[in-house]
Amino acid sequence: MFAVVRTGGKQYRVTAGDKIAVEKLAGDAGDTIVLGDVLLAGDGEKLAEAGKVTVSAEIIAQAKSEKVVVFKKRRRHNYRRKAGHRQQMTLLRILSVGDSKAAPKKAAAPKAEEEPKAEAAPKAEKAKAPAKAAEPKEAKAAKPAAKKEAAAETPAEKKAPAKKPAAKKPAAKK
Repeated sequence: MFAVVRTGGKQYRVTAGDKIAVEKLAGDAGDTIVLGDVLLAGDGEKLAEAGKVTVSAEIIAQAKSEKVVVFKKRRRHNYRRKAGHRQQMTLLRILSVGDSKAAPKKAAAPKAEEEPKAEAAPKAEKAKAPAKAAEPKEAKAAKPAAKKEAAAETPAEKKAPAKKPAAKKPAAKK
């Protein structure tokens, strides 16, 4: 089965097992993503509904494309500028093209996120204790801020008078 997918402002015809280089996508090597913008899908001569087809891909690597040299020159003015640019790109391996078969997300990643949160919780409790002592200062600081806001509102109510249109110039004599 094949599909035409749009990503990064370009369109790609993909099948399962293809490797493509697209504009930079968020994610690390080994992550699985779903390319949601499917324009066309089919199997041989038959076309399928593109809305029901999903394309899942694995990020192989984040890389840079070939260098593009930008050279500016003004003749007879001793003006020469040379610059280079390498566009960021993502290498993808298409895992599957099929009907509503989204690729399974990695389950190991959420577990790794939960562990740092557990470590951060005791630190947060320690940080809250000094914060309680600082709260009265913040409350005192909030009262003058309220006065400043009220003062800022009064000039906004007074508007400058509208400008008068400029006087018209007399017509030129012939």
